[in-house]
Amino acid sequence: MSRAELAKANFLKGYACAQAVLLAFSDVTGLDEGTAMKISLPFGGGMGRLRLTCGTVSGAVAVLGMVLAGPGVDPANKRLVYGAVQEFSRRFTAANGSVICGDLLKAAGLATDTNAVPEARSAEYYKKRPCPDLVYSAADILENCLKEAGLL
Repeated sequence: MSRAELAKANFLKGYACAQAVLLAFSDVTGLDEGTAMKISLPFGGGMGRLRLTCGTVSGAVAVLGMVLAGPGVDPANKRLVYGAVQEFSRRFTAANGSVICGDLLKAAGLATDTNAVPEARSAEYYKKRPCPDLVYSAADILENCLKEAGLL
C-alpha cells in the first residue's frame, strides 16, 4: 500500500485529514501514533473547522518539519524548510486549486460551516466530500517531494 493509499485509508477510518497524512509518514517522522494524533488533530477541518489552511497541507507541513528542521535557529535550515513547504504548497495548489479548506469545499459545491461540531462520518459524507481525494493527493505529493530530496 502506498503512503497516499494509507493516508486515504486512515481518513476513511475516521481520522481527521491532518492526522491521516501525518500518520502515513510516522515511520519517517519517528512520532508514535498517539503523539502524532494529538499534535495533528487541531489542524483538521482547516484548523479546528475554521476552514483555513487545509488539514492535509498542515499534516504534510508537519512531516516536512520533522524530517528537515534542525535544532536551533540556523537561517540556512529555515530557508531549506520554508523552501520545501513552498514547493509542496505550489504542487498541491497546482493539483487541487488551493491550499485553503474553505475554497476546496466551495469548489466541490459544499457549505463551509465553521461550527466546532464535526459532521458525522457516513458513506454519504465520504461520497460528497473532496477530503478523501485531498488526503491522497497531499500524501502523494509529499512522498514525491521527499523522494526527490533523497529522504525516502
